[in-house]
Amino acid sequence: MSLFVVGGLVTVLVGRHFVSAGWPFAHADAELAVAAGAVFLAGYAVKAYGWKLLFAPGQRPAAASLAAAGGAASITGIALPGRFDDVVRIAVVRRHRGCPAGVKALMLSLVTLGLVDTVALTPLASSAAVAGSGPTVLRIGFGVVAAAGVAAGAAVLMLPRLGVRFRRFRIARWLADEAPTPGAAAGAFGFVLASWVLRWIGTFLLLGALGLGISVMLAMVFICAGAASTALPIAPGGGATHAAAGAGALVATGVATHEALTFALAEQILVIVAGAAVLLACTALHALQRRRAHA
Repeated sequence: MSLFVVGGLVTVLVGRHFVSAGWPFAHADAELAVAAGAVFLAGYAVKAYGWKLLFAPGQRPAAASLAAAGGAASITGIALPGRFDDVVRIAVVRRHRGCPAGVKALMLSLVTLGLVDTVALTPLASSAAVAGSGPTVLRIGFGVVAAAGVAAGAAVLMLPRLGVRFRRFRIARWLADEAPTPGAAAGAFGFVLASWVLRWIGTFLLLGALGLGISVMLAMVFICAGAASTALPIAPGGGATHAAAGAGALVATGVATHEALTFALAEQILVIVAGAAVLLACTALHALQRRRAHA
């Protein structure tokens, strides 16, 4: 609960800053903006189910706990550097009552989730690289992201095999027991890919809401550039990194710098608001469940 309060305070302070500096939604189409926010909200729930499949069957937390963790990380990610958002996710999941997974299992699931995220970006990045209209350097970058997705997929499939092949080592035996099976990884890939597609749809709607035009490819370029900066486990992470990378990609495709920055800020605001809504709803749900259990 304390983490929720801190995240709420950070959101309020950032919101006040945006109001004083100029509100990105001042002249936006309200209906399209609300629709984009609703799609972003659905993306949290879908990704939570994908993350859940990356745990061993007896170690899987509730999907609501994982969704709350994703929402909390989106809020604190605007202030915390590096991969501290993963620390936030672990703290939120562990604080929820009845979590069967230990810290090591949560850390492994987050590493695997980062790899699956990269795999899920492969179709989007490949499309942006082949059909995109941006500069050659940007398209080459998307090609690298697609290649990294293939390598990440191979790494996910190798984890349980490494545990079997080197079973004489304690960590290998642990990997064999905790790493997701190919079937579970495939299921997680489907959910994570669906979450990125929802993020793309929301971005597509937000482009129209802010008057930048309904552009399928522009939305894909923004999503791929931003996601590539945060999806890998060794990436710097954070909402600011995502927004800066996405805005830079828009500028590279010919969008005016001011419009690109305004759009990137607006997208981050909607993502944070959706994350706060998910965190609030899941926290209320857990509180209700505890009351019923005590009753």
